[in-house]
Amino acid sequence: MLACTLAWAAPLRPNIVVLVADDWGFTDVGAFGGEIATPNLDMLASRGVRFSNFHVAASCAPTRSMLLTGVDNHRNGIGNLREAMPTDHLGKPGYLGSLNDRVVTVASLLQDGGYRTYIAGKWNVGSEAYNLPDKRGFDKSIIQGDTGSDNWEPEKLYLPHRPKVDWFEDGKRAHMPAEYYSSAYFVDRMIGYIEGDARKTQPFFAYVGFQANHVPVQAPKNFVDKYKGRYHGGWDVLRQERLRKAIAMGLVPAGTKAQSMSTTDDWNALSETDRAHMEREMEVYAAMAEAMDFHVGRLLDYLHKTGQFDNTVFVFLSDNGPEASDYHEAQLWLNLHYTQDTDKLGGKSAYGVVGPGWASASASPLYTYKFYSGEGGLRTPMFISGVAGAPGMNNNRMSNALVHVTDITPTLLQIAQVTVPANSYKGRPVEPVQGHSLLPLLTGTATSVRDAAEPLGYELSGNLALFKGSLKLVKNLPPVGDGQWHLYDLSTDPGETLDLQSTLATEFAAMQTDYASYAEQKGVLPMPDGYSPQRQVLINSVRNYWVPLYGKQVLAAVLLLVAALAGLVLWRRRQA
Repeated sequence: MLACTLAWAAPLRPNIVVLVADDWGFTDVGAFGGEIATPNLDMLASRGVRFSNFHVAASCAPTRSMLLTGVDNHRNGIGNLREAMPTDHLGKPGYLGSLNDRVVTVASLLQDGGYRTYIAGKWNVGSEAYNLPDKRGFDKSIIQGDTGSDNWEPEKLYLPHRPKVDWFEDGKRAHMPAEYYSSAYFVDRMIGYIEGDARKTQPFFAYVGFQANHVPVQAPKNFVDKYKGRYHGGWDVLRQERLRKAIAMGLVPAGTKAQSMSTTDDWNALSETDRAHMEREMEVYAAMAEAMDFHVGRLLDYLHKTGQFDNTVFVFLSDNGPEASDYHEAQLWLNLHYTQDTDKLGGKSAYGVVGPGWASASASPLYTYKFYSGEGGLRTPMFISGVAGAPGMNNNRMSNALVHVTDITPTLLQIAQVTVPANSYKGRPVEPVQGHSLLPLLTGTATSVRDAAEPLGYELSGNLALFKGSLKLVKNLPPVGDGQWHLYDLSTDPGETLDLQSTLATEFAAMQTDYASYAEQKGVLPMPDGYSPQRQVLINSVRNYWVPLYGKQVLAAVLLLVAALAGLVLWRRRQA
């Protein structure tokens, strides 16, 4: 490792920019086979290494916790998204819903190592005072503490998860503008941070956590109109288009198959009105991604103009696969606060949701999407773009090595020449970083960072996986999965179409044992009988939004009235 570091080291320690997209599918980026215009991301990807076998958690908070710490989410405190966490899990070790005090962030270590540290955008790893960025290694910060909000009106909730949106600036409640566009605002603030410290000579670490493309899917009209008619063929056509492009680019092997998802509707069976509506949903989705790329371009232009671009390392990733929920359970609330009229989609007070059809196309050619442990939920686009002149970092390569979001922290620390702590930090015990530095892959001195016998476990909301070499053991709960273990060889079948549990019975059994060891070591809790993430989100919304906002008595009266009306409707139907 020392030799690798010395071979790589530039005259100056580089700046580091981490760009985190929200809910982007594997082929949403042009450099990963997508049709969406992402020229700035594509340019960065062409200057470095694209990772075609990169894995995250299937939900935002667990991924971000591992990105920041290099520690499995069950060991860092975010074993599940707080909104979907069963009541009897919350507060248990590994299930705080926030980073615990046994982890140290990459920002803290870089700050200790002499870096200026900034964050703008989505945080989502804890809104407690001790967990805000100013206490987790960031010099300056403007962040959203929870899962999301409206992209035009920052104080507007996107779902009734809690009474208000958590915005914080430098550890205090933030005063947000009445209106903005999220991608533009986050880049504006980041440029302001870097510019404000322009006289300082230390390198900087800049983390931009975008809301694009989290619901509500929204984008400026000038971007939306560019995609008019592009998606007339429907999601199945787009899924196949992207499959062919991904094969041609070498992102997946020739012969890769993409199985159909049971939750996807038949495009041709939809009415003309419904097809027009869903076309517009995807047009807005594409526009939101392009708008994010446009604002990334503004940050790059600033770095070019100030002479800082050539000494900056860029990391881009999506926090999980595409969102497929239709938000049917929240429809009453949405009707009160938003419109879903086709001609208003993308604009202020409009709520865009692409649903399972377009999500399956975004994940193409992979199976499942956000929340599930199929490759479509766990495998996302990621690249690291290097410093000019550094060996292996500027030659548009692709790596198909198995890599994980916990690998980012040790990679950045090695690039910055900062020591990774073992088991203690400033005199207190901490969880050791579990990830591997990707620098050997970046410099071309290795083709993998994991031994083929090393297991890599995963769990979220009862959806499970274990990777070992090219094999993947996976279990998904209904309605997408069948609740049973399956085994796939990702080197030939990233679409997870051919179950090998009978052919490789010995490996199938051994990997189940490996998963049991992982679950025990990381403190994974079993899900309660009958657990449903949709139902649990509804229960938690009542507890965290309706009760604090309206009080128990008013809520009880409302629920009683709803029950009475439902009973009346049922009685009339029986009388008819």
